[in-house]
Amino acid sequence: MLKIFRYLKKSIFAIILIILLLVTQAICDLALPGYTAKIVDVGIQAGGISDACPSKIRKSQMDKVILVTGEEEKILENFTLEDEIYKLNKVDKTTLEELNEIFTKGFLMISSFENQKELSEKEKSKMIDAIPEAVEILEVVTFDMMAERLKNVSYEQRMEFLSKIYEEIEKTMPDMMLKQIAINFVKQEYEAIGVDSNKIQMDYIFFAGLQMIGLALARTAIGFCTIFLSSRVGATLGKDLRSKVFKKVVKFSNREFEEFSTASLITRTTNDIQQVQMFITMMFRMVVYAPILCIGGFIKVYSAGSSMEWILGLGILAIMTLVITLFIIAMPKFKIMQTLVDKINLVAREILTGLPVIRAFANQKYEEKRFDKANRDLTKTNVFVNRAMAFMMPTMIFIMNGITVLIVWVGSKNVDLGNIQVGNMMAFIQYTMQIIMAFLFISMVSIMMPRAAVSGKRITEVLETESSVKDPKNPKKFPDDMKGYLEFKDVSFRYHDAKEDVLSNVSFIAKPGETTAIIGSTGSGKSTLVNLIPRFFDITNGEILIDGINIKDVTQHDLRAKIGFVPQKGILFSGTIESNIKYGNIEISDDEMYKAANIAQATEFIDEKTDKYQDPIAQSRK
Repeated sequence: MLKIFRYLKKSIFAIILIILLLVTQAICDLALPGYTAKIVDVGIQAGGISDACPSKIRKSQMDKVILVTGEEEKILENFTLEDEIYKLNKVDKTTLEELNEIFTKGFLMISSFENQKELSEKEKSKMIDAIPEAVEILEVVTFDMMAERLKNVSYEQRMEFLSKIYEEIEKTMPDMMLKQIAINFVKQEYEAIGVDSNKIQMDYIFFAGLQMIGLALARTAIGFCTIFLSSRVGATLGKDLRSKVFKKVVKFSNREFEEFSTASLITRTTNDIQQVQMFITMMFRMVVYAPILCIGGFIKVYSAGSSMEWILGLGILAIMTLVITLFIIAMPKFKIMQTLVDKINLVAREILTGLPVIRAFANQKYEEKRFDKANRDLTKTNVFVNRAMAFMMPTMIFIMNGITVLIVWVGSKNVDLGNIQVGNMMAFIQYTMQIIMAFLFISMVSIMMPRAAVSGKRITEVLETESSVKDPKNPKKFPDDMKGYLEFKDVSFRYHDAKEDVLSNVSFIAKPGETTAIIGSTGSGKSTLVNLIPRFFDITNGEILIDGINIKDVTQHDLRAKIGFVPQKGILFSGTIESNIKYGNIEISDDEMYKAANIAQATEFIDEKTDKYQDPIAQSRK
């Protein structure tokens, strides 16, 4: 199959464009679950507030944050005070992340002080160990009273004291919960300032949804382009292969036709190339896309840190086991199937070609049984393969549904513990399905690949087979005054798979202007001898000379252009009577055509036709 890929050089730029489009499509697909998580976690649960750093905050609350974080300089350099309201300046992403961390810590500390009743004895003990005066601090009721006490100690003692408290909070609460508490604090602050929180939420959901629609539309457009280009690459390859196979077969000698059989060559030119074309078309749309989607999905899953990666591994293991098992079962059958297609084509061709003889000997029943056997053999193999492949799809769906249930079961526990949010769990499900779908794409192509591989090998066999009859490197030319003097000098010939010569030491001279007849019993080699003259076969020993020139020293085209050949079986090509008579030389005049028809005693029935020599021939016979 790999040898077929070299014929894709013509479409290299289209292939590069397809890969780039598939990468872009994968980026769009991988971005969509992230927006789903944002809408659920931020848009719905957090009211559209994504950062712990507020865009607006009252001076009184800002003073509290500065007190408990000690980050006065870092905070104030990024805020502007207007009418007792601090407004966030335009900051870069890195600065915003730092401010998020500071405000998360600050809001959690404020919340802890304002809810002392929720502090454990262990937390209180830590405070007392850090600052002896903590006993007095813990006796206060409000944050303002606690702030006054904290101001009475040094900066270093205060930071040490607050750090121990924050460490205890971090140990008892997951990161997700810490962020959620901080965002709720921001939401309450916005409401206190008078900011419309409902508008913030609706705006966030609207713009996130708009971005999702944009990604979906872009993904759809890219998908159409990819399908178009993939189909074009596949069709171009199919056209090129058919052209190359046909040109190769036309150059074959009778020896190669006997080796492959006409029925097999027809199957290889049509059915086999069609299989390869379909595989190439699907390969770019699935095999190339699947690894991109799979790698991107893995990166997204592991970067999320949901601690459910083992579920993904379990699903992939189950799918790969299924695909490998089916591949092992189906691969030998695909090889058999193509051979059986050749067989049924051969039988059908023989029956249809020899139908008059079959009817004459009343052998219809025998031929029906012969065709029925070839048909049953192909059908049994086809049914077995289809049943095996049909088993795969419901099993895949069962695995996917089982993985979804397992994610929900494990994920709900993590949500309850505060390790992940609902949106993250939903995104994990989507990423997992994308990764599993990527493996499903590969498995679908793996169904086609064995048959395509067999077909590719059969096509390559034809393309790599060299004709046993070759033109010389330095061909000679027949003289312009050619007489037609034919001489066989000690000629022997043996078929390539035979043990004995068909012709041995044959020598004779056929002079121009004379009639030379070859007489012998059936199978004595009369037709073989005639076929040696136009080099349908090459002789084993001796020489065949025309006007003293060895026929091996001239090109096959020049040789056959000088020979008139009438085969044992009359062959008519689709077209008109005129096109068939002029087949050997389309440049002959109409008078010469009439003369040829008269010699062949065909003038009478041609004149009976409505269009005479332009009358179409409806059926060709072999």
